[in-house]
Amino acid sequence: MSESQAMTPKGRSEVSSPEATRGGEYFSPRVDIYETAMELTLVADIPGVRPEDVDLRYENGELLLHGRIQSHAQTGTRLLNEYEVGDFYRAFSIHESIDSGKINAECKNGVLTVHLAKVEAAQPKQISVKAK
Repeated sequence: MSESQAMTPKGRSEVSSPEATRGGEYFSPRVDIYETAMELTLVADIPGVRPEDVDLRYENGELLLHGRIQSHAQTGTRLLNEYEVGDFYRAFSIHESIDSGKINAECKNGVLTVHLAKVEAAQPKQISVKAK
Protein backbone atom coordinates (compact mmCIF):
# COMPACT_ATOMS: atom_id res chain seq x y z
CA MET A 1 0.00 0.00 0.00
CA SER A 2 1.19 3.47 -0.71
CA GLU A 3 1.22 6.13 1.96
CA SER A 4 -1.09 9.08 1.24
CA GLN A 5 0.23 12.58 1.74
CA ALA A 6 -1.55 15.88 2.06
CA MET A 7 -0.94 17.95 -1.04
CA THR A 8 -0.65 21.74 -1.03
CA PRO A 9 -2.27 23.31 -4.13
CA LYS A 10 0.24 24.74 -6.59
CA GLY A 11 1.21 28.31 -5.82
CA ARG A 12 0.03 28.22 -2.20
CA SER A 13 2.30 28.21 0.80
CA GLU A 14 1.74 25.94 3.77
CA VAL A 15 2.00 28.78 6.29
CA SER A 16 1.52 32.44 5.54
CA SER A 17 4.37 34.61 6.71
CA PRO A 18 3.99 38.17 7.91
CA GLU A 19 4.56 40.99 5.49
CA ALA A 20 6.37 44.05 6.82
CA THR A 21 4.28 46.88 5.39
CA ARG A 22 2.16 49.78 6.54
CA GLY A 23 4.26 50.40 9.67
CA GLY A 24 4.16 46.88 11.13
CA GLU A 25 3.74 43.20 10.42
CA TYR A 26 0.55 42.17 8.63
CA PHE A 27 -0.63 38.76 7.55
CA SER A 28 -2.56 38.30 4.34
CA PRO A 29 -5.63 36.23 5.27
CA ARG A 30 -6.61 33.29 3.11
CA VAL A 31 -9.78 34.06 1.19
CA ASP A 32 -12.37 32.17 -0.83
CA ILE A 33 -14.69 34.10 -3.17
CA TYR A 34 -17.95 32.66 -4.51
CA GLU A 35 -20.27 34.13 -7.13
CA THR A 36 -24.00 33.70 -7.62
CA ALA A 37 -26.33 35.59 -9.93
CA MET A 38 -27.17 38.00 -7.09
CA GLU A 39 -23.88 38.54 -5.23
CA LEU A 40 -20.25 37.78 -4.55
CA THR A 41 -19.43 36.21 -1.20
CA LEU A 42 -15.96 36.64 0.27
CA VAL A 43 -14.93 34.31 3.11
CA ALA A 44 -11.71 35.19 4.95
CA ASP A 45 -9.88 33.34 7.72
CA ILE A 46 -8.85 35.84 10.41
CA PRO A 47 -8.10 33.73 13.52
CA GLY A 48 -7.85 35.61 16.79
CA VAL A 49 -9.71 38.68 15.48
CA ARG A 50 -12.90 39.68 17.29
CA PRO A 51 -15.78 41.17 15.26
CA GLU A 52 -15.30 44.55 16.92
CA ASP A 53 -11.63 44.55 15.83
CA VAL A 54 -12.44 44.18 12.12
CA ASP A 55 -12.11 47.35 10.03
CA LEU A 56 -13.85 46.70 6.73
CA ARG A 57 -14.36 49.63 4.39
CA TYR A 58 -15.15 50.38 0.78
CA GLU A 59 -13.41 53.38 -0.74
CA ASN A 60 -12.29 54.39 -4.23
CA GLY A 61 -13.37 51.08 -5.78
CA GLU A 62 -11.52 48.94 -3.23
CA LEU A 63 -12.68 46.76 -0.37
CA LEU A 64 -10.13 47.12 2.44
CA LEU A 65 -9.93 44.51 5.20
CA HIS A 66 -7.92 45.16 8.34
CA GLY A 67 -8.22 42.88 11.37
CA ARG A 68 -6.53 43.83 14.62
CA ILE A 69 -5.45 41.11 17.02
CA GLN A 70 -5.64 42.05 20.69
CA SER A 71 -2.68 40.76 22.68
CA HIS A 72 -3.48 38.34 25.46
CA ALA A 73 -1.53 37.65 28.61
CA GLN A 74 0.55 34.50 28.63
CA THR A 75 0.98 32.51 31.82
CA GLY A 76 3.40 29.67 32.37
CA THR A 77 6.49 28.65 30.47
CA ARG A 78 6.14 28.57 26.70
CA LEU A 79 6.92 25.10 25.37
CA LEU A 80 6.00 25.60 21.73
CA ASN A 81 5.38 28.75 19.69
CA GLU A 82 3.78 28.33 16.26
CA TYR A 83 1.20 31.10 16.36
CA GLU A 84 2.64 34.46 15.35
CA VAL A 85 1.00 37.68 16.43
CA GLY A 86 0.29 40.23 13.72
CA ASP A 87 -2.69 42.02 12.26
CA PHE A 88 -4.42 41.01 9.02
CA TYR A 89 -4.62 43.27 5.97
CA ARG A 90 -5.91 42.72 2.45
CA ALA A 91 -7.30 44.93 -0.33
CA PHE A 92 -9.58 43.89 -3.20
CA SER A 93 -10.50 45.80 -6.35
CA ILE A 94 -14.28 45.89 -6.66
CA HIS A 95 -16.01 45.93 -10.04
CA GLU A 96 -18.69 48.56 -10.69
CA SER A 97 -21.29 45.77 -10.89
CA ILE A 98 -21.23 45.63 -7.06
CA ASP A 99 -23.71 47.83 -5.17
CA SER A 100 -21.47 49.43 -2.52
CA GLY A 101 -24.51 50.49 -0.48
CA LYS A 102 -25.53 46.87 0.05
CA ILE A 103 -22.22 45.41 1.26
CA ASN A 104 -22.63 43.66 4.62
CA ALA A 105 -20.48 41.34 6.71
CA GLU A 106 -20.43 39.10 9.74
CA CYS A 107 -17.58 37.57 11.72
CA LYS A 108 -17.95 34.33 13.67
CA ASN A 109 -15.31 32.00 15.11
CA GLY A 110 -12.46 33.71 13.24
CA VAL A 111 -14.19 33.59 9.85
CA LEU A 112 -15.28 36.81 8.17
CA THR A 113 -18.06 36.53 5.57
CA VAL A 114 -18.67 39.55 3.33
CA HIS A 115 -21.71 39.75 1.05
CA LEU A 116 -21.26 42.00 -1.99
CA ALA A 117 -24.64 42.41 -3.71
CA LYS A 118 -24.63 43.07 -7.44
CA VAL A 119 -26.42 46.13 -8.82
CA GLU A 120 -29.79 45.31 -10.28
CA ALA A 121 -28.61 46.01 -13.83
CA ALA A 122 -25.91 43.31 -13.48
CA GLN A 123 -28.33 40.64 -12.24
CA PRO A 124 -29.85 38.24 -14.77
CA LYS A 125 -33.48 38.80 -15.69
CA GLN A 126 -36.02 36.24 -16.90
CA ILE A 127 -37.79 37.43 -20.04
CA SER A 128 -41.21 35.99 -20.74
CA VAL A 129 -42.03 35.02 -24.29
CA LYS A 130 -45.62 35.62 -25.42
CA ALA A 131 -47.48 33.84 -28.21
CA LYS A 132 -49.06 35.98 -30.96
